[in-house]
Amino acid sequence: MLAGFSLGHGLWHLGLSLWVLLALPLPHYFMESRYLFIDRLGIFQVLIASAVFILAALYSRGYVSHLIANKELDTENLPVFYLGFNLLLSVITFAFFANNLALFWLFLELSTLFSALLIATLNARDNLVAALKYIFIASTAMIFAFIGLIILFSLTRQVSGTGTLNWDELAGLAPLLSPSVLGLSALLILTGLLAKSGLVPLHNWLPAAYAKAPSVVTALMSATVLNIGIVGILRLSALLRQSQIGETFSNVLIGLGILSIGVAAFSMLSRRNLKKLIGFSSIEHMGIMLLAIGIGTPLAVFWMLFHTLAHSLVKSGLFFSAGIIRRQYGSDRFDRIFDIFRLQPVAAWGVIIGSAAITGMPLFPVFLSELNILIQLGGISVWLVLAVLFCLLLVASSFATFLLKAFTRSEQTADRPVFRTPLSMKLPVYVIMAGVVVLGVFQPPVLADFLSQIVKGLGF
Repeated sequence: MLAGFSLGHGLWHLGLSLWVLLALPLPHYFMESRYLFIDRLGIFQVLIASAVFILAALYSRGYVSHLIANKELDTENLPVFYLGFNLLLSVITFAFFANNLALFWLFLELSTLFSALLIATLNARDNLVAALKYIFIASTAMIFAFIGLIILFSLTRQVSGTGTLNWDELAGLAPLLSPSVLGLSALLILTGLLAKSGLVPLHNWLPAAYAKAPSVVTALMSATVLNIGIVGILRLSALLRQSQIGETFSNVLIGLGILSIGVAAFSMLSRRNLKKLIGFSSIEHMGIMLLAIGIGTPLAVFWMLFHTLAHSLVKSGLFFSAGIIRRQYGSDRFDRIFDIFRLQPVAAWGVIIGSAAITGMPLFPVFLSELNILIQLGGISVWLVLAVLFCLLLVASSFATFLLKAFTRSEQTADRPVFRTPLSMKLPVYVIMAGVVVLGVFQPPVLADFLSQIVKGLGF
């Protein structure tokens, strides 16, 4: 019943978002204060979040039942789990539709709270530790962001007389603001957004949280929650481009993006746990998106937006597949997996196709976005391109090593019962595998036009 409600909730979000996209002129503002608005960037992200949530809600029907059967989740905690699950989607939606930075900050904090709640619902001490670590790092970083908002509001009040934190009004005031004070405010705000995006140096919470959280939760967090922070950085970068510190801020983003890619790539080399491997991959891909924002050309931002869609689909599919593997073996360490093509062929192919896609193999959508972002980076420095390519090679080798060690093991004498994976858990993997393959070879013209309108609307 609760899973069915969640599915209906996701469908309602998706249907309403499509209606808004087709029926309303964008951007569309709400209330006299204009604190909430719907623009193309926001609706694009909400459509992604709604689609992933629908698949996660469907997946949860069989997944959560097995958690309860294994006593990993108490029955009395089930309403709390689904309450947090559905509230997280609502908070994500409002975050993408926030025109006011203070309201955006509030929804970011709420997304941390509900994500941590979902991590901590399982009956394991490590889950509580991972949830608290997430709250501590993210919320501490968001305190710095709050200070940055206070400075920014005071700065705009000196110029306009009233003060504002609305994105659309800040764009007009940016050229008039003191570069040094604006730069301090931007760095403080960026600190909070880096933590929410799982970017270096505030990334430590992510691998632990992803390894311990239920797979249905990690799929939603990786595909949607991280996007809130990266969209905030995108809007902040678009704003600062109108000021005197735009170029300096872009260079900071490029440096942090390459640092995140590098740290993630080297960290993945020693991973034995599939969900941690996928988690570090999220840090890498957030770094790629940050790099594209720092480059700041219209094409780089266009492919960054395409990358968010591709990453969200592929990563959710990987976590769904990892969840099936954990149900089968009680672990997702490579040395616990054997005879996977006989025991769980759907999960095996989900991980293989997902790994090929997430590492940027040709004929997959991530390949298109990474290739074009690197081409844009080549206009800045060929050496940076070579450095990123080396890191991407390390990432690919990490996935290949894990697959070779885990998926080629056979223990014919082992008497392990087969986890009868419900159709509700298999179907999301099928849908994502098909979607990833199609999106890799065919990009709908309507999608390209829509992304181009987003780039133009942001002012890149």
